[in-house]
Amino acid sequence: MEEMTRVAVDAMGGDNAPVEIVKGAVDAVNANQKIKVYLTGKEDVVKAELSKYTYDTERIEVVNADEVIETAEPPVQAIRKKKNSSIVVALNLVKDGTCDAFVSAGSSGAVLVGGQLIVGRIRGIERPPLAPLIPTEKGCSLLIDCGANVDARPSHLVQFAKMGSVYMESVMGVEKPRVAIVNIGAEEEKGNALVKETFPLLKNCPEINFIGSIEARDIPTGYADVIVCEAFAGNIILKLYEGVGATLIKKVKAGMMTSLRSKIGALLVKPALKKTLKTFDLQEYGGAPLLGLNGLVVKTHGSSKAIEIKNSILQCVTFKEQKINEKIKDKVILKDE
Repeated sequence: MEEMTRVAVDAMGGDNAPVEIVKGAVDAVNANQKIKVYLTGKEDVVKAELSKYTYDTERIEVVNADEVIETAEPPVQAIRKKKNSSIVVALNLVKDGTCDAFVSAGSSGAVLVGGQLIVGRIRGIERPPLAPLIPTEKGCSLLIDCGANVDARPSHLVQFAKMGSVYMESVMGVEKPRVAIVNIGAEEEKGNALVKETFPLLKNCPEINFIGSIEARDIPTGYADVIVCEAFAGNIILKLYEGVGATLIKKVKAGMMTSLRSKIGALLVKPALKKTLKTFDLQEYGGAPLLGLNGLVVKTHGSSKAIEIKNSILQCVTFKEQKINEKIKDKVILKDE
């Protein structure tokens, strides 16, 4: 019998909870026989939602959690006070070994704080980074960090580069992933103090395939597989990516509706356009893993629909099968030990 990947899912987190979260969990279980989902949240509400669907009842379990951590709440205080919240209960399932992974569309702060306080960091990892996959002309790249560490040090960025390389190689199957640091120019002497200090460290790091600096305009071309930066720059890149993508799609659709000729043209190109736009849809790539923890923690968009929840759960299977945490322990050299 194949080993199950057990995923704790915060059923109450996000703008579309519990409707889209439960649907995504059911879709994931129906798509992959090797997944068991533990939905944490208000039992009666979650079960009422589950009653709408057909699924293997052996592979979805509801774990009661009466409290919900709201987005506006101070994360540390919420994690410590709301012990029976859907996020804390789910994270404890990972901590005690009941589950291999945790997925949430809820409070980003609570997920980041809870991941570190409850699940805990791998010994030697200085700062766990949030690392989403972003679509590019050549497929996708890993943006690391995009939201966990706005004030990072050079040693943190070196670890991000190593962890990102492990992830792209093992999960995405990219051989010798190209690593680049986000900068305002291609020259080595360009950048702020952090970039200038980090550049030579990455350059002299034998564990990674460092190719130098990357400017923001080159990110969508797929110039690098692993894009390294602190979370302040990373979050700006991610949000701009999302905003430009959504606006562009809106403008293309509006342009196609301006005349009878454009409407006929739109009808003809619709299948090809739909296929192309799908590859640039961030929802297709699932959530962002918080790398460097003792278990897998995945944060999805607050506005996540069922498709992103499903894909986030499915990516947990690859993470477990490829033993990402073990590889991070092996390949991220912990010189301070």
